[in-house]
Amino acid sequence: MGEVFAGRYELVDPVGRGGAGAVWRAWDRRRRRYVAAKVLQQSDAHTLLRFVREQALRIDHPHVLAPASWAADDDQVLFTMDLVSGGSLAHLIGDYGPLPPRFVCTLLDQLLAGLAAVHAEGVVHRDIKPANILLEATGSGRPHLRLSDFGISMRKDEPRLTETNYVVGTPGYFAPEQMMGAEPDFPADLFAVGLVALYLLEGSKPDARALVQYFAAHGTPGAPQGIPEPLWQVLAGLLQPDPQNRFRTATGARKALASAVDLLPEQDPDEEPVEVFDQIGPLPPGFAEQGPENPARPPSPETSASLRREGVQQQDVRQSDAHGGTQQGGPQQTGQSQEFTPGPPASGQAPPLPAPATVPPLPQQPPTPPTAAPAYVLPSQYEQTPPTPATTPYTAPYPNAAVPPQVPLRGTSFVASAPRPRPGPPAKVAVPVLLVALVCFAVGFWALTQT
Repeated sequence: MGEVFAGRYELVDPVGRGGAGAVWRAWDRRRRRYVAAKVLQQSDAHTLLRFVREQALRIDHPHVLAPASWAADDDQVLFTMDLVSGGSLAHLIGDYGPLPPRFVCTLLDQLLAGLAAVHAEGVVHRDIKPANILLEATGSGRPHLRLSDFGISMRKDEPRLTETNYVVGTPGYFAPEQMMGAEPDFPADLFAVGLVALYLLEGSKPDARALVQYFAAHGTPGAPQGIPEPLWQVLAGLLQPDPQNRFRTATGARKALASAVDLLPEQDPDEEPVEVFDQIGPLPPGFAEQGPENPARPPSPETSASLRREGVQQQDVRQSDAHGGTQQGGPQQTGQSQEFTPGPPASGQAPPLPAPATVPPLPQQPPTPPTAAPAYVLPSQYEQTPPTPATTPYTAPYPNAAVPPQVPLRGTSFVASAPRPRPGPPAKVAVPVLLVALVCFAVGFWALTQT
């Protein structure tokens, strides 16, 4: 697309869409690499507050995909994160169906490791599902999982943004206590992890309601067909309806999983290997692996005409970067309105605006005689004007500058203003009136004492 957001992120093409915003592949002009940019679509206060919560999350872990930076431009906001191109677990099941148990154990171990890092920050994810678990494009190598989408996550000590009896999340991945309106807690995330693992082993979404009812009525069932008993015991510890009987921490579940993996049968060498390939697709025309092929191209004629109508001005841009750095390429981001140079006008269009008045004319072009009163120009010996008394406290002193004489503007005369009279009556009237008032006050006080 080529649209530049906040002077830094050049939106390339959309790669996904969620409930609160669209995800774009974007070129980061400062870091010189492609990133995933989530652009907020809705602008109501409730959605904006969730967006602020999500972008404020900073968790540095190889199996967590958290926001890295954010930017705002006019009435739009976005945050960026690493670009993960291997698709989600839902894509993987769509390609292969049920996955081998050892492969599932590898994914489950990485998911629990990332979730342990999230819980260590006091954050409850609340929306763990296959579509929010992304994969790096590792081909036939070891898979690499990233837990993403913290749009409805919250810290345990933060106030809820929904009513007490209102459940937020994805149907089919709720823990039983969530359906009862309990406060979000870590065991609810672990219940969703158990459902995700069952989904990977069976190749279809499990019936969470029927599973909970069976657990409540008959206790822990036997291992379903195709799931090894040691692995099922770990999943049963995640899927217990009562959170008190469930694994309390992701680290504890991960330790139990490591013990179960040692008891699993070896993988069949004739079994088809699971490969994770790029799901995003090639870059559109005009973009290469090293960035845009023409990063300095001028705006389109439509954009130029729009900029001319607006006076070649933008609204203030607010931008914050979690990692800092120096911007390379593109217009400099200063937090104020930016200036753009429109391209040559197309046929039939109005000519571009003249250069701003603050830019001096070229030497070969004589300046146009001013129509208004001529501006006062300081003599050459005062080219470096020292600060005036009004700006002295805010201006660095000039070490070798002489104080210029106070020269009035040409064609301007100054007349000393007459002293303004004091408000109120003159003294010769006010004093007698005050004396009469005091006499009246004394007579009235004397009359009151005689009665």
